[in-house]
Amino acid sequence: MPVKDKRIDAYIAKQQPFAKPILTHIRSLIHRGCPDCEETLKWGMPSFMYNGKILAGTAAFKQHAVFGFWNQELMSDPHGLFEAPDTAMGSLGRLTSVKDLPSDRIVLSYIKESMKLIDSGAKRIPKHPPKEKKELVVPDYLAKGLKANAAALRLFEAFSPSKKKEYVEWLTEAKSEATREKRLEQAIEWIAEGKGRNWKYERKK
Repeated sequence: MPVKDKRIDAYIAKQQPFAKPILTHIRSLIHRGCPDCEETLKWGMPSFMYNGKILAGTAAFKQHAVFGFWNQELMSDPHGLFEAPDTAMGSLGRLTSVKDLPSDRIVLSYIKESMKLIDSGAKRIPKHPPKEKKELVVPDYLAKGLKANAAALRLFEAFSPSKKKEYVEWLTEAKSEATREKRLEQAIEWIAEGKGRNWKYERKK
């Protein structure tokens, strides 16, 4: 008999009347297809774990419910279920009744495929790959000013990348040469004292 999380019982109980049978049916199908799944709440929504990985999740809103596979991007989707015009956070679009769900046979086959992907160690492809970090370019005038002040140069080189970036951006954003020169003079003074660009707003330790 499947082990159920009482928090999911409570979650379903407080949903709109239309959503309760949808969530209950999805929950039942998950346990039929994956008897070893573990129930939990993630991001406040019912989620189902398999071998320590998220298999699928479901949720209800004011006018619709959703159901989605965590590794949807890797699944073959032979029935085109993931082609809904409005996925609304889920794999099957907006669900307003149990009739909106595919047949039990189809859903169970998708659950099995998702399990196989987890067993194989396949990983989700991030939708937004991490941006390549650009090397910080120190303007010539700042480099020259630092070289003229040994203490400032030594401390600037020890600064974190973000701390260096704050000074570079402050200087390069100056709209006039006069403003830039004034900022450069102030920057060298603060850097020589080991201060960051926003030192006035930093919490004192």
